[in-house]
Amino acid sequence: MAETLDRPVLVTGATGYIGGLLVPKLLEKGWQVRVFTRDAAKLRDRPWAEMVEIVEGDAGDAADLGRALAGVGVAYYLLHSMDGQGDFVERDRAISRTFADAARTAGVGRIIYLSGLHPSGELSTHLASRVEVGRTLLASGVPTIVLQAGVVMGAGSASFDMLRHLTERLPAMVAPKWLRNRIQPVAIDDVLHYLVASASAPGQVNRTFDIGGPEVLTYAEMIKRYARVAGLGGRAVATVPVLTPRLASYWVGLVTPVPAGIARPLVGSLVHEAVVKENDLLALVGKPPAGRTDFDEAVRRAIQDIDPTRWRRTFAQVGLATLACAGLGSVLTDPRTAWYRGLRKPAWQPPATAFPVVWMTLFVSMALAATAAITELEESGKQSDADAIKVAYLANLTINTAWSGLFFRAHRLGAATATAAALAMSAAELARRTAPSGVGKAVVFGAYAGWSSFATALTEAVRRRNPGGGWSPDRWL
Repeated sequence: MAETLDRPVLVTGATGYIGGLLVPKLLEKGWQVRVFTRDAAKLRDRPWAEMVEIVEGDAGDAADLGRALAGVGVAYYLLHSMDGQGDFVERDRAISRTFADAARTAGVGRIIYLSGLHPSGELSTHLASRVEVGRTLLASGVPTIVLQAGVVMGAGSASFDMLRHLTERLPAMVAPKWLRNRIQPVAIDDVLHYLVASASAPGQVNRTFDIGGPEVLTYAEMIKRYARVAGLGGRAVATVPVLTPRLASYWVGLVTPVPAGIARPLVGSLVHEAVVKENDLLALVGKPPAGRTDFDEAVRRAIQDIDPTRWRRTFAQVGLATLACAGLGSVLTDPRTAWYRGLRKPAWQPPATAFPVVWMTLFVSMALAATAAITELEESGKQSDADAIKVAYLANLTINTAWSGLFFRAHRLGAATATAAALAMSAAELARRTAPSGVGKAVVFGAYAGWSSFATALTEAVRRRNPGGGWSPDRWL
């Protein structure tokens, strides 16, 4: 390739996972780096921000792209609209066409694009869109290298984060049958090597290249291998044929912090096998300095700043507190007493068998939601917010237990009504506090607040029908 270090490289998507890691690697190799971003303020805290030229603009605007691409030798296309907002396929199609035209007009020497590893034939919407973008860039008239990778193993990669959170949080799982499909994961360090080396690859190359690690695994095997390397013990994975990608994505969105809008296309892509069909890039740019990274080593590098046991420890603490509340509440609650049977109750009170089922479901859901919120806030460095949820959750459990004592043991119906109202407000506050770490968690506590509000209305209805507190031969027992 005729391009030299005298011409800058442009990195789009520098605020994303791959782009943010690529920029310092290019600087280390002596490249002049220009980054293109919609919002320059998002790059302010990056350690390399003062070492690059920043061009602010809209990737869908030809004039903005023209400014960014002027004088550029190599342009990295790392733009992707998979954010759960609207039709990402159409947005990616439009942006890639605009970028291709602008690169050709600016006289760019080479485009490099990171796409997805895929089989031939019909593809998921996500992979089909990635393939379409690659074809658009290859047809641009600018020599283009399209690197096709499967699951990228690195902390911060959405596909890796989905794998690790599923493994850390579920010691056993029932999963779709396509978790038995073959995948060839690749370490993030290897991906960065290929991206950087491609900038100075010889010749006017215009084609796709498959990239992957040295091992072919199933997703189920990846789960078990991650658990072993991370010291989590064994993991049981049973597969069923009835869990569709859409249903599975909702499940992933609930169990992990990966947003549903991102989880859905990622899960949809797992229905395909992602195995390298050729290794031509190795001959063109060479292997990574230490050779291709195997799966276990990729995991070790990815989790070196992560505590894989945090979820398990937090769940043990939250679960113990929840179990204590449920156990004490069960001891205090006795609907078989003469006093309770003698109370006048509203016709709309649910049957007695409904209460333990609802409460058990709520307790389990709340323990999981609280654990998830606390863990995710701690991992993102928001310890004070995590501590606030711990305090609010313990307060909620205390109020919950107090209601049982006030109603069933002390027979204080007015105080029980006020306590139930406080419980509803406490649950609503937990919904507010957990919402920033995921809508699913807020929904769980919102449902709890709704049930507690119903319990408040029911307790008040019982109080009104029994103004003296009800006949109580065992009141002081």
